[in-house]
Amino acid sequence: MLFVLLLVVYIIILLGNILILLVIFNNYSLHTPMYLFIAHFSAIETLNVTTIVPKLLTNLLEDGSISLPGCLTQYYFFSSTATTECLLLALMAYDRYLAICRPLHYSSLMNFQFCCQTSMWAWLAGLTISMVTLILLCKSHFCGPNIIDNFFCDLSPLIELSCSNTFLIEIESFIFASILTLLPFVYIIVTYIIILYNIYKIPSSTGRKKAFSTCSSHLAVVATYYGTLITMYVAPSRKQISSISKALSLLYTVVTPLLNPIVYSLRNKEIHIALNDILKHFNILFNKHDNLSL
Repeated sequence: MLFVLLLVVYIIILLGNILILLVIFNNYSLHTPMYLFIAHFSAIETLNVTTIVPKLLTNLLEDGSISLPGCLTQYYFFSSTATTECLLLALMAYDRYLAICRPLHYSSLMNFQFCCQTSMWAWLAGLTISMVTLILLCKSHFCGPNIIDNFFCDLSPLIELSCSNTFLIEIESFIFASILTLLPFVYIIVTYIIILYNIYKIPSSTGRKKAFSTCSSHLAVVATYYGTLITMYVAPSRKQISSISKALSLLYTVVTPLLNPIVYSLRNKEIHIALNDILKHFNILFNKHDNLSL
């Protein structure tokens, strides 16, 4: 039953994010900075989940085993996508801040070139920083028990299995995790406080309600994602929560990606309009095909 449940969730996540990518890239009206960030976010979510869930599904049907190179590779792609996701969330908050608080300067500050450059830097930072940790892990020796107390190759279980001195790895990961998790999280919270303050000054009650709803949805996902990351990788009492570490891991690797397409895009009116246009286009094509067949 767990296999079927996770398989259904995985398929929904893939379909939701792929659908978002198709709708954005096939509709010129959505070629704006906000939707460019959402497209990158959907791509990173797809990659992140695909790094974890297929192997998890395989392990549910048979004795779970993975080679050391395979384990390190899984950790690297998971870590790099998670890091990139943190930076993209901060960029999306900055985009919303400019759109709501500085609308007259939005087009000049948040242009297409700036979006492409910052998105690429986010990807590059995730791939580079995670590579540092991976190199340190590759230099470690694993000569003790070979049982990972988790459902995927995360950093903490790998450190516990290492026979080498892992002090440098722990310090390096703590510093980078603090910078890339706490700082963007604080930035997002402060940004949304400013946004909410400006929304409160909107005279239209309908406009305030719509904006508040959007911000609260975004903040809910951000709080869930960053809260679990901070608990897992930054909090010094990580060993004291080992009994719930798997539940926290499942939350930010499976549950949060399931919610993100709904919160960030599928509830968006412009996405709905673009999706309806695509469906109408397909209906027209199918009708023409049926007429030709007759």
